[in-house]
Amino acid sequence: MELRGAVALVTGGNGGLGQRICHALAREGVHVAVMYAQSRDEAEGVARDIASHHQVGAGAFQCDITESAAVERLLGEVNTRFGRLDILVNDAAYNYSVPFTDLDSLTMEVWDKILAVNLTGPMRLIKAAAPLLKAGGRGRIVNIASVAGVGPTGSSIAYAVSKAGLIHLTKCMAVALAPDVLVNCVAPGLLEGTRATANLRAEQIRNSAASSLLKKPADKDDCADMAVAMCRTDTMTGQTAIIDSGRYFH
Repeated sequence: MELRGAVALVTGGNGGLGQRICHALAREGVHVAVMYAQSRDEAEGVARDIASHHQVGAGAFQCDITESAAVERLLGEVNTRFGRLDILVNDAAYNYSVPFTDLDSLTMEVWDKILAVNLTGPMRLIKAAAPLLKAGGRGRIVNIASVAGVGPTGSSIAYAVSKAGLIHLTKCMAVALAPDVLVNCVAPGLLEGTRATANLRAEQIRNSAASSLLKKPADKDDCADMAVAMCRTDTMTGQTAIIDSGRYFH
């Protein structure tokens, strides 16, 4: 599809990968709503950079994606500002490092929060955004999962399960929203310079890069470019692309 003039909502758009996705979309002429949870100044800075560098519309929007009313308000604000919504990128996520073998430390509070943000949050957003995405005639959804959703790895069991759920939600929503909205997923491996990586244990970071075929972390720009490709495609839906320097194959 032609991306110029489209409107995208990127959750977690002020994060390490989220910023790259925002800029990659803006380079294609997409107007961008940068959603943040708490870091208002940072998100507004991202929006200003996008507007000045790419000559597109951009704005920062606050939302707690674990609250249905907040999600509905967000979509109303985005629609009022831009007049439409064509692309939803679910990049917002939360993790908390708990070794898989330390089940005592994986409290139900930790479990509930990770699942609420990483899986139920995207579900809320997809359901609420679906009418707007269908109305524009070129709806696209890109979910950002993780290789932790492909194999038993990552910062915790809860994180791995949440990302596995997001990958399967991608497939289910591709069925539910076809043919009006295409739904795909990017599953990055270790990414340097993100909030998620900052929460990992040092040995996890070392082992992730060392165990890949290319012996290096995944690249944020590669992930952002794949997200853009998934927005541009007219014949790809329900798919997950793994970008992890060669660690997992499926």
